[in-house]
Amino acid sequence: MDLPEPRSLRPQRPSGRDRGAVLHVARENPRWGYLRIVGECRKLGLNVSATAVRKLLRRHRLGPASRTTGPSWSEFLKAQAAGSLACDFFHVDTVTLRRLYVLFFIDLQRRVVYLAGVTAHPVGPWVTQPARNLVAVLEDRRRPFRFLVRDSDAKFVGPFDEVMRSVGARIIETPFRAPKANAFAERFVHTARAECLDWVLLRGERHAERVLREFVTHYNRERPHRGINLEPPVPNVAQHQLESSDVVERFDRVGGLLHEYRLAA
Repeated sequence: MDLPEPRSLRPQRPSGRDRGAVLHVARENPRWGYLRIVGECRKLGLNVSATAVRKLLRRHRLGPASRTTGPSWSEFLKAQAAGSLACDFFHVDTVTLRRLYVLFFIDLQRRVVYLAGVTAHPVGPWVTQPARNLVAVLEDRRRPFRFLVRDSDAKFVGPFDEVMRSVGARIIETPFRAPKANAFAERFVHTARAECLDWVLLRGERHAERVLREFVTHYNRERPHRGINLEPPVPNVAQHQLESSDVVERFDRVGGLLHEYRLAA
């Protein structure tokens, strides 16, 4: 004669607390199926049924798990962000309708931007020299990198790649006409235009480089970023709790276009 299963061991309909735990695990692990979630919950002492978990995930539109064979490009970049750089060109026009080209690098982990330079003639030797300069700076700071993401622009000639490979970096070339594959660099370009370049009349090459260097300093040291918990790429080590007696001062950059706020000394 079969004995009934003890009530304490039967899978029960999840309570409010258990539902919260199931949803928490499911949201943090979108690639898991409902059976994997059931197993993880049992390890935590939550004996919920597979049917109940499946219905709960469907109700909250969290399942089923994707059947893709690998991570998306954005997931790959986030996983490999430590030790990865991206680079790109974008152009700006002066008041005399002269077109200038801007080369920059961006650290994918902390979003730190390195402005390589501004030129009207981005020929091979000019592009290669900033790469050497950047490699020297990163070596001095002991910031090695393993990957460099770039597009298939013909400006990136052979010597440019050789400089990067000389320090052990692997070149990852993005597909043709796929700006989202270099999303962090594209986002910086959008930010630079929207917050600075679209509001400034550039007189020439030197003026453009001076404005961009000032913007990059603001971007790296003062501007909060959503992707890194609203911190600037170069965080301020000294944190201070604002008190009623403190005085906040405003500092301007780029002729008052950019505002920065700090506590008065």
